[in-house]
Amino acid sequence: MKRKRKEGGGGGGGEGGGREDGEAVWQTPSNPPERQDYIFHQGRRYVTPYHFEFISHVKSRWAGKTIVDLFAHEFKGRPYEYYVSAVECGRIQVEGRVVPVSYIVKTSEKISHFVHRHEPPVMSHNVSILHKEPDVVTVCKPASIPVHPCGQYRKNTVVGILQAEHGLAPLFHRLVSGLLIFARNASKADLFRQQIEGGLLQKQYIAKVVGEFPENKLEVNANVNYNAREGRSTVEAGDTTCDTALLKGKAASTKFTRISTNGTHSIVLCEPVTGRTHQIRVHLQFSGHPIANDMLYLSEQRTNRSAEGMVADKAPGLSSESSVTDTWQNEKEEQPCIEFSADPMCTNCPNLAPKGYDGNEEGLWLHCIRYSGPGWIYECPYPDWASLS
Repeated sequence: MKRKRKEGGGGGGGEGGGREDGEAVWQTPSNPPERQDYIFHQGRRYVTPYHFEFISHVKSRWAGKTIVDLFAHEFKGRPYEYYVSAVECGRIQVEGRVVPVSYIVKTSEKISHFVHRHEPPVMSHNVSILHKEPDVVTVCKPASIPVHPCGQYRKNTVVGILQAEHGLAPLFHRLVSGLLIFARNASKADLFRQQIEGGLLQKQYIAKVVGEFPENKLEVNANVNYNAREGRSTVEAGDTTCDTALLKGKAASTKFTRISTNGTHSIVLCEPVTGRTHQIRVHLQFSGHPIANDMLYLSEQRTNRSAEGMVADKAPGLSSESSVTDTWQNEKEEQPCIEFSADPMCTNCPNLAPKGYDGNEEGLWLHCIRYSGPGWIYECPYPDWASLS
């Protein structure tokens, strides 16, 4: 639903009648994306900034803090002074009420944060529908576009674009990058889940890797240990003298077949037998042929992912108001001159893209081309980068 509320101290968040001066229409997650929400400029898809109500409930570890301290400690993307002003003017409310900055929050209380939301742009490639059936739809996911709402992304996602441009909603289930498979009802989603858990799915990817990959088929069997804090995996390669009980990672196996090579790069077919986080990427690194644009695994130098962002993974674990590293620069990024209503309290206006946007949307050179299961096969075309000519 869209709520109308007037700006100003003590104004509250009640619904109003017609739109007036100083009154904004606030969207919530229930408001679907629409075609007119998108702006296309120089190969990028932007979203017109919009007012949005973030809703959360006080967690146990938040209880006992003042409303301002809660936001300043948990959501560091804005300065302390902003949160003071936001509470004072009713941009931050508790249970639909304006509260003083000294208000102590209690467990399970509903907190609303009314913000002017700027989403990062993505590449403007179409999200093309490959197959559409009564209970399944498959699409070819372009590079740089997150699948589901996450972090700063809500409308600029595969799910959001499919809903805006094709009216496809709800979508219950998906299988990872490149080829995406969505169930269109809960029963089909449950069937997919059972097949995944039963190990009945076969997956094929292609990757563009560094160097001349071996001509003979290669199978990598090495444990994968994922570090959630750093956002990366490492390989634990045991041997006959190694006590496997000491290995922290999970057993992982991937089969690789070279498709083509020009000596500098190779196109490789990747068939994961198991499904560990970053398994294909880290197994290719272990083989000596990492994905050619995978900055996370091209170097042995570890990147602290808790402090820095990587384009290849659109931060699926970040909260809706997560902080953005100050090292990113966007002053040189040319943005379209689009007129929209600037928000006097917005920390991103007058820019169309949010602060911290680095202008780099190149997708990882790893692409799902085929999924198969009992009685069904879905395939996806090769991406442009798969040609070495």
